[in-house]
Amino acid sequence: MKRRSGRTSLRGLYAITDGHATDIDHLVSAVEAALLGGARVVQYRDKTREGARRRAESGALRELTRQYDVPLLINDDVELACAIDADGVHLGRDDTDIASARARLAPGSLIGISCYDRFELAQQATASGADYVAFGSFHPSPTKPQAVRADPALLARARAELALPVVAIGGISPENGAALVRAGADMLAVISAVFGAADITAAARAFADCFASTEETQP
Repeated sequence: MKRRSGRTSLRGLYAITDGHATDIDHLVSAVEAALLGGARVVQYRDKTREGARRRAESGALRELTRQYDVPLLINDDVELACAIDADGVHLGRDDTDIASARARLAPGSLIGISCYDRFELAQQATASGADYVAFGSFHPSPTKPQAVRADPALLARARAELALPVVAIGGISPENGAALVRAGADMLAVISAVFGAADITAAARAFADCFASTEETQP
């Protein structure tokens, strides 16, 4: 899959796996349900060090996302991304730097960077060759309850000043997501509100509707 760095291609629901799947079939089924609901990017996120299981799960998701022509990114693990030929990685402040990741990954791979509540990190990431930047947490998050809180004004500033897609993350729901899209988010990164839902496809579709409703209200 070719590198996607434009706002028109990186737009919509960014679904992040929650690491709580009981088995590989359950994980694949859950992610496919999100794809059927309109997820535009999938991130495999598993903070354990169970290498064989993580490789098997992410490899299965790689095959699935190829079928839907949706990029699969790996959270924090450049080596795993290389091993399964993922479309890229998402990196936090304590992870590999962009230049080192770019040197290891296949040409055209996507690299996203967590910028938390700090615009200067987004500026640095842009200068270093990131493909998108992510801000958050915008709302209380069950995944990271102690996460710093970001101001939606960061989204508007990033849209105005940076030539990269902007991702919002943290406690996002269909009820509060549209406001973040209006503020400037190109993508809404969601874990619990998608994969913790009784109907994952319907939950994903509700997030896709945040973008449709926002586009309808724009002049």
